[in-house]
Amino acid sequence: MSKPDPEKQERSRLQHEAEHEKPTKRNPVLFYLMILFAAAFLLLLMSFLMQRRANQEAIDNLQETSNSATQSLQNTIAQNETLTKQVEDLQSAVSENQQTIRDQEDRLEELEQENEELTKSTQAMDWFWQINEAYVRGRYTQARTLIEDMGEELPEYLPKESITDNDRFSPYDRYQEIYEALY
Repeated sequence: MSKPDPEKQERSRLQHEAEHEKPTKRNPVLFYLMILFAAAFLLLLMSFLMQRRANQEAIDNLQETSNSATQSLQNTIAQNETLTKQVEDLQSAVSENQQTIRDQEDRLEELEQENEELTKSTQAMDWFWQINEAYVRGRYTQARTLIEDMGEELPEYLPKESITDNDRFSPYDRYQEIYEALY
């Protein structure tokens, strides 16, 4: 039999060791890669969960902001409606006040006209009493002067009806009687 060649044996042994060494080297690398992959996967999962949580908080904040903005808008709309109603009420009140002012101005004008007529009537009565007094006392020249000073307008303001129930002339009629007697 032939003796195995030590060189061959050595080669065979080295080859055998090399074959055993390869799986041993592969196992730690594969395990290391699996650990890295698992760590990366865990980091991705944690990142995903954190991003999801941040997104949920952002959505919640947006909803709160949206609700707040909606409530604020509703409040603003309600205030606008209230103010619009107040403006309408104030415009109505202004319109009523303007009508009242116009009515009061018309009434004031009427009162001023009445006052003017009463003032002229009072002046006419003052002149009339002076003229009547002068005429009754026989001072015809003084009565004529008073009639001329009285003017033509004031006799129209003398009362045309007698206030007393003594069947006497009204001041206007008495003035006409004196005027006709003097002229």
